[in-house]
Amino acid sequence: MSEIKVNKISPRTACGTTTLGDSGDTFTIPAGVTITNNGTANGFGATGAVNWQTTVKTGTFTAVAGEGYFVDTTSGGFNVNLPAGTAGAVVGFKDYANTFDTNAVTLVRNGSDKIGGNAINATLSIKGQAVTLVFVDSTKGWLVTDSGLQADAPSPTYITATGGTISTVGNFKVHTFTGPGTFTVCSVGNACGSNSVDYVVVAGGGAGGSHTGGGGGAGGYRESSGTASGSYSASPLGCGVSALPVSAQGYPITVGAGGVAAPDAKGAEGANSTFSTITSAGGGGGSGSYPSTVAAAAGGSGGGGGGSCGQTGGAGNTPPVSPPQGNPGGNSVLTFETGGGGGAIAAGGSGTAPNGGAGPGGDGATSNITGISTARAGGGGGSTDNSPQGAGGAGGGGAGVAQPSPGNSGTANTGGGGGGNHNGSPSKGGNGGSGIVIIRYKFQN
Repeated sequence: MSEIKVNKISPRTACGTTTLGDSGDTFTIPAGVTITNNGTANGFGATGAVNWQTTVKTGTFTAVAGEGYFVDTTSGGFNVNLPAGTAGAVVGFKDYANTFDTNAVTLVRNGSDKIGGNAINATLSIKGQAVTLVFVDSTKGWLVTDSGLQADAPSPTYITATGGTISTVGNFKVHTFTGPGTFTVCSVGNACGSNSVDYVVVAGGGAGGSHTGGGGGAGGYRESSGTASGSYSASPLGCGVSALPVSAQGYPITVGAGGVAAPDAKGAEGANSTFSTITSAGGGGGSGSYPSTVAAAAGGSGGGGGGSCGQTGGAGNTPPVSPPQGNPGGNSVLTFETGGGGGAIAAGGSGTAPNGGAGPGGDGATSNITGISTARAGGGGGSTDNSPQGAGGAGGGGAGVAQPSPGNSGTANTGGGGGGNHNGSPSKGGNGGSGIVIIRYKFQN
């Protein structure tokens, strides 16, 4: 490698131009070299630039024109003496430990030099603050030309939380509650990391009816879209539903029990499940005809119509929310074919006459929030004295039966509705399945 050593390079003619290299060439400046303009180190003479010093300052010092300093006031505030002001001189300062708000730095004037046109010292007292000052003239002195906060370029921070059964799916935490508990947010992150959570909240399913009993309705199903925690495959009910922002506090969790079937009675309703502002309604009980025909109950999803008098299924999405948390139950017909309970994404099927069979339970919704694709909130199947009996809806719905066994129960922690029972001594529908609450958030990159 050739080397040229000279003290000065000048144009061939007066006021001429000297060009270094050709287009595309690279000039390497070794580390530690200082480039000065009239004795002031400021990066090729570009006013406003400083050479940042990587030795952190922890006590009073005198700044040098052309240099920038990382200033650590963890142990207490202190003074920084400004250099003598000459036109174009530049200095810079940065809060190293984000402590300027508790321990400030005082910029001390040199002699009669002003700061911002004022003959007083200046204070840096904002957390994460950084400033660059240029000396312009004796009237204004040192003026701030650049300033900013560390918050302008935030690092991602994440939610930390406890409660329920915790699993890890890639960069996400999943808290599953199969019974009452508390989701405790210990700390909240930021938008670059995570400060909101996705959820699935399923209520307890309704019980199936007895004596020509309809199927129990599924517990109400509510879900967010999944975009806050990794774009997992949410059910259609999560489409467009925002995740929930959280704060550092405890969130009580209620997991609704399934409705309990009683001998020779209409099916009981399921209980609500709750998380924060989200409440899913218990499923409606299936209708029956003992001692006389009673109406199917409304709920998250409605119970199926029972009896031999053409009973209408119970209404779903009660109370109403958007998107709907469930669907209505199916209807019974006059020849003892009863309706299935409603499910999260489909209504319960109606009985088919003559002797065509009982209505199936409506299907539940399928989500991948836990990392495993799972259907929940299927309706219970209706019953008939013939066949076929109503099948349980996908997602934990219990099937109906003829006699003498009780209707099949909804699956625990799915919110599935119980199946209806046609006849027996005594006649008894299936119990509803208990609900579930699932919470998911990002905890790392």
